[in-house]
Amino acid sequence: MNESVLKFYEDFAGEYHLIFADWRKEVLRQGQVLDNLIREQLGETARTVLDCTCGIGTQAIGLASCGYGVHATDLSPTSIERARQEAQSFGVTLQFEVADLRVLDRHVTDLFDVVLSCDNALPHFLNNEDLSLAVDQMRARLRTGGLLIASIRDYDLAVQERKRPLAMTAPLPGQQASPDNSRPTLPRVFDDDDGRRIVFQVWDWSDDGRFYTLNHFIMKQRVSEWKTTHLVTQYRALQRHELSEILRAAGFSEIHWHMPAESGFYQPLVTARKI
Repeated sequence: MNESVLKFYEDFAGEYHLIFADWRKEVLRQGQVLDNLIREQLGETARTVLDCTCGIGTQAIGLASCGYGVHATDLSPTSIERARQEAQSFGVTLQFEVADLRVLDRHVTDLFDVVLSCDNALPHFLNNEDLSLAVDQMRARLRTGGLLIASIRDYDLAVQERKRPLAMTAPLPGQQASPDNSRPTLPRVFDDDDGRRIVFQVWDWSDDGRFYTLNHFIMKQRVSEWKTTHLVTQYRALQRHELSEILRAAGFSEIHWHMPAESGFYQPLVTARKI
């Protein structure tokens, strides 16, 4: 993880909600999905959650709305400040603080029933050393019998599709000269009271297909003018078996993957137990 990650989320915090059709509804929906998963895994006994990559509070606020006691941390001070404001707007109380996941024990000493990291945060750790540090820190904050939950993009599929022809490539005049290692996502178009916005990404892959630079674009129409936000960060294309191996090496057991069709969450979720 490098300084570009912090800058990415510092700059993203004010507009993160714009990647959703309705962020406030999504907060409550994701909270319910995760609550169902926690109850399925731990029954009715789990009451405390540490969200250690909380961003602006999407999952942390959702789980607090389900009645959990939530402690939420993030690398980005601006994200934490916005999460505090959003929690107040939802009428829920959480404990927030800024913390680097790799040194989480410097900021959080309590133990929790559930430790959570969603929204593809873990693949920001580009090497096994940093990723193992983060996973060890998450395990250290769990009670015995506690549950880790993490979500990442479906990189197993992304790696397979990296070299396939681009989807929905409309014929354009002139010779096509798209870089071999660049892949755009399909744009999402939203219309609401604030106007129209278009959200899409361009992934610039490394030659070996193990990493990529994410270029994230948000185009906002205001009357006849357009304003574009461009954010950049790096990710590791962390496949499920790789994360499972890291979790196993850290001492986790009962490692299971839950795909979106099963869980209702938008990314693959992994659960693991501290026994």
